[in-house]
Amino acid sequence: MDGNGALHREVLDRADVGFGVTDADGVLAWVNPALAEILGVPAGHVVGRSLPALLPGAPDRPRSGLALLAPSSYRRGHRWLDVTCQTLGSDGQLLYRVADVTAWRDRELEATHEADALRRAQVLGRMGTWEWHVAEDRVVWSDTLLEMFGFPAGTDLDFEGYAALVHADDMPMIQATLEEAMRSGVGFSYTHRMMLADRCTERWFECFGEIVADADGTPLRVLGTAHDITRARRVHDELLALAEQDPLTGLANRRAVTRELERQLAGGGPGALLLLDLDNFKDVNDLRGHAVGDRLMKALATALRSRLEPAQLIGRLGGDEFAVVLPGTASADAARIAEGLRDAVASLPLVGPARGITVSTGVAEYGPGDTWELVLANADLALYASKAAGRNRVTVYEPGHYADTAKRVSVLDRLRAALDGGGLALHAMPMLHLATGRTLGHELLLRLEDGKDPYLGPAEFLPEAERSDLVLDIDRWVLSTAIDALVRHPDPGLRFNVNISGRTLEDEDFGGFVLDRLATAGVAPGRLGLEITETAAVTNLDAARALALQLRAFGCRIILDDFGSGFGSFVHLKHLPITGIKIDGEFVRGIDERSTDAVLVAGIVEIARGLGLDAVAEWVERPAQVDALLRLGVRVGQGFHLGKPIPLTHVLSAQARTEQSHTGQAPSGPTSSGQVRPGQVRSGQG
Repeated sequence: MDGNGALHREVLDRADVGFGVTDADGVLAWVNPALAEILGVPAGHVVGRSLPALLPGAPDRPRSGLALLAPSSYRRGHRWLDVTCQTLGSDGQLLYRVADVTAWRDRELEATHEADALRRAQVLGRMGTWEWHVAEDRVVWSDTLLEMFGFPAGTDLDFEGYAALVHADDMPMIQATLEEAMRSGVGFSYTHRMMLADRCTERWFECFGEIVADADGTPLRVLGTAHDITRARRVHDELLALAEQDPLTGLANRRAVTRELERQLAGGGPGALLLLDLDNFKDVNDLRGHAVGDRLMKALATALRSRLEPAQLIGRLGGDEFAVVLPGTASADAARIAEGLRDAVASLPLVGPARGITVSTGVAEYGPGDTWELVLANADLALYASKAAGRNRVTVYEPGHYADTAKRVSVLDRLRAALDGGGLALHAMPMLHLATGRTLGHELLLRLEDGKDPYLGPAEFLPEAERSDLVLDIDRWVLSTAIDALVRHPDPGLRFNVNISGRTLEDEDFGGFVLDRLATAGVAPGRLGLEITETAAVTNLDAARALALQLRAFGCRIILDDFGSGFGSFVHLKHLPITGIKIDGEFVRGIDERSTDAVLVAGIVEIARGLGLDAVAEWVERPAQVDALLRLGVRVGQGFHLGKPIPLTHVLSAQARTEQSHTGQAPSGPTSSGQVRPGQVRSGQG
C-alpha cells in the first residue's frame, strides 16, 4: 500500500461514518471501525459474514438514500441509518456507506410532531396564527387560519383580500387598533366579524397580537392569533336576549323597556310612554286555565306589535302589563295610538262564554330633564285613573292624578294603621220583622274611628281598600270580631250579617278560615250570614258559587245583596246556593209612590218565595213604605225608619242587660242604655 493508500485507510478508520466492501453476494470483505460499531460486531468477526444478515433491509444492489430502522438487539433502542450502495471496480464488489442519523432524525421527528401537535391544537381550538412583515407589507397566514377562513391551505391571501371579507362596521376599529399598537409597541386585541370565502357564512374572530421591533423601536413584524368565537358569541347573544326578552311573548322585558326609555331621555327628544294593563285577566287564568292565558298573552303580543312602527318599542313588564315607548310622539297622538291598541285587544277571540278582553291604558309624555322613573310613575298614575273610571279606557296623565293617588295612599295608610291599632269599629243596623217590629238580626257596617281628620265615611275608604289586598285583612277582621261577639253572647236570637268584598271571593282560603273560626269558637253557623253584592257575585260567579256551597253546607246563611240592581242575578240564581236576598233600595225607595216599583218588587218576592229564599227590603225610610211592602208580601226590612246603625258595643250592652235580666246576674259588659242622642253617631246605609 502506497503512502496515499495508507492515508486513506487511516481516514476511513477514524471516520464516524461506516464503510464496508462486499462481494457480489453481500459477503463482507472489509469494514472500518465505524461500521463495525454500527453493526454491533467486533471488527475481527465481521469479515466473511453476510451484510444483509447483519443489517436486515440493506440493499443488495447499488442504491442511495435508504433510511433503515436498525434492530434494537444490536444497539440500545432504535437507530436511524442512512445507507447507500454503489459498485466498486469491475469484479462485482459493492461499497456500502452507513451513517447513523438517529439524533438528527429524532430532532426532525420531534419538530414534526410539535408542528403537527400545534396544528392539531389550532384546529381543535379553532385558532390560527398570522404574521405581518412590516417592511415587505406582506401577511403570512397559517394553513389552519386559512382553512378557518374557508380557503385551501397555502392560498395566497393579501391584506386587501382579507379586509374585503371583514364586516364594514368593524374594519375602522381594526385599523385604529393596529395603528395604535404600531405607535406604542404594546400588545393588542380586538373582536370582529367577517364573511368566509363563500361570501355567505359569517364568523366572529377574537384576535390577539404583539409587536416585534428592532433596537430603535421600529416595528419589524406583527405576530397575531385569531380565534373563532362564533359559538361563544351566539351563546352570549342568546343570554343577552334572555336577559332583555320576555320568554313567553318574545317582546322586550322590563329591563329592556326602561333602558330604551332611558336612552330616549338621554337624547333629549320628546316622546310618550304607554302603560297597558288587561282588565280582569286573572279571571281568564282562573276560569280557563293558565294554558289558555298563555295563548292569549302570545296572541295579544302579536296583535299589539302589529299596530306599531319598528321604532316604537313594546315590552311586557310582567303579568298582564305592557309598555310602549313612542319616540317623538305628543300625548294627543299617543292617545290615538293607545286607542288603536285598545281596538286590537277588543278584536281578539273570546276566551270565555260571554266576555271579551279589554285593556286599560295610561299615557305619559316625556321630555328633556325627565327621568325614566318619573315617566313610568306618571304613566302608572294615569293607568290607575283608567281603572278607577271603569276600565277599558285611555287616560293621559295630568298633575291632578298625583293628588288623587296621594289621597288614596293616605287613605290606605290610615286604614292599615287603624287595622293594626284598633281604629276600626263596627256599627250594627237592625233588620226588623215589618209586622211586629221585632229585631231579627243586624247587618254589621264598617267604620273608621281613628280620631284623625278629615273624617272618612265608608264611601270614601271602602273603594280604596277594595282596590288593594288590604280589604282581605279587613274582611277577616270584621268576621272575627263578629264571631267573638257571638261567643260572648250565646243567645241564638243574636244574629249578624257581615259584608264580603269581591276581592275576598277570590281568596281560596277564606271559606276555610270562616269555618275554622266558627268551629274554634263553638258558634252555631246559622247565627252568621255573609252578604255578597250582586255585582261581585256575577263578576266572580264561580268563586261566589264555590264559597256559598262550602259555607252553606255547614249551616251559614248566604245573602245576595242589592238584588235586582242589574237584573243579572235572575240569570244566575239557579246556580248560586244562597239562602236569601236583599231587594235593592232603588226599588223600595218609591214603592209607595210609583206602581212600576211595586210591580218589580212583587216579581222579586214571587221569585224568592218560589225558590225558598228569605227576602229583605232595604232603604225603608217612611211608614208608607212599610205598608206597601207588607201588602206585597215582604216580611223583613231595614232602613233609617226602622233603625239607624249604632255602635256594635251599644247593641252588645243591651244584649248583656237582657241576658242579665233572664239570669238575675249583673251584666259584665258596658252599662250604657244603648240609646243614642241625635248626632252622636255618624251612620249610613252601608
